[in-house]
This record gives sequence, structure tokens and C-alpha cells, in this order.
Amino acid sequence: MSVEKVAIVTAGGSGMGAETAKRLVKDGYKLAILSSSGKGEALAAELGGIGITGSNQSNDDLKRLVDVTMEKWGRIDVLVNSAGHGPRAQITEITDEQWHTGLDVYLMNVIRPVRLVTPIMQAQKSGAIVNISTAWAFEPAAMFPTSAVFRAGLASYTKIYADTYAADNIRMNNVLPGWIDSLPAIEERRDSVPMKRYGTSAEIAATVAFLASEGAGYITGQNLKVDGGLTRSV
Repeated sequence: MSVEKVAIVTAGGSGMGAETAKRLVKDGYKLAILSSSGKGEALAAELGGIGITGSNQSNDDLKRLVDVTMEKWGRIDVLVNSAGHGPRAQITEITDEQWHTGLDVYLMNVIRPVRLVTPIMQAQKSGAIVNISTAWAFEPAAMFPTSAVFRAGLASYTKIYADTYAADNIRMNNVLPGWIDSLPAIEERRDSVPMKRYGTSAEIAATVAFLASEGAGYITGQNLKVDGGLTRSV
């Protein structure tokens, strides 16, 4: 008898997170979604999964998500960490409070659920974690200061985690989207991309699904840019 594959998507009520949830179900996963808006519960119901309304900034909400997933299916094969939007301002005008909010939104959103699922994946001797980051993690833009700073930190966290848990057959990778159609369409931004278009949430979802799949079984600790060639540093 084949084992059911189970995935969790945080911040999965809209945008790239929601599109990823749909793609994983299409690929045969049972699904649990966390969303602060309530949209995740509605989407999960539509997809035949579990939806929890709560925040990825709350350890209690995340534990509730993991607990109900384990109660229903008894395993977690994939964790996808999406995120909301953090503070934006001129870099020297960002307050201490705003920097701490950025930390919560762009780095702790990964660290918190990873602490919960890692022992489960260790017991299974398998698991894949995919974090949706940003193309500007390594070529930071003043437009997204808190995102760029803390997602550069996420890249370091991912490398350390991958090194630590590879022997348990647990993989972690980051997807780095550029201008995606979940953002407002602005001609100047589109023209800055070599492919002369925004990417789609479906393309990001397909990339996440690949990194979660057995076909990516030898890929860990990586930061994969999905930005139409906008950033091309080695």
C-alpha cells in the first residue's frame, strides 16, 4: 500500500502560498494550510484538506497546525514556508520595532515551524522544507530593506540546517522569486526583466513542487532564483 504524502503550507491563503497549495494537491499531497486571513481555511476546504486560521508568528498556532496534521495523517513530508509583507521605509528611518517585525515576518516564519516538524521528519527519515524567499536576498534593493536583510539571514540558516540534517534525509531549499503577478503590474519593473514579463504564481508553485519532489532528492541547502534573469550573480 502506498503511503499518503502530506504537506503543510504556511501563509497559504493567497498569492504564491495559495498557488503552491493547489499545485501540491494536484501532485497528490494531502494538505494543511495556515493563514491569518481565514482564506486558508476556505481554500483547504475546497481542496479537501485542513485549514487553520492563525499566524506563523505564533508558536501556539503553528503547534496547533502540526498537531492536527499529525492527528489526521500521522506524518509530514513537506513544509512550505511562505510569508506576508514586512515593513518598508528608508533604511535609516526603520524603527527598532519595525526591524523586529521584519525578523518575525521574513526569518522567524521559517524557524518556528521548522523546530516543530524536524523531529517528525527525523523519525520518518525523510522530509523536504521549501522556503519562499526573494530574488533580492543577495542583490538587495532599498525598496525592500527588511526583506533583503532577513532573507540573507535565511540563506545562512538554510545552509546550516541542510548541513545538520542531511544525514536524516531532510532537505531544505529556498525559492527566490522576482517580480511575480501577485504584485502590482508596473511597466518599469517589467522592462527591467530580461524576459520582459512578470513571473506567475503558478511558476513559483511549480518550482516549489519540484524541490519538494523525489526528483530533487539530491538538492539541499540551495537558493534557486526564479526571476526571469533579473539577478544573475554566481
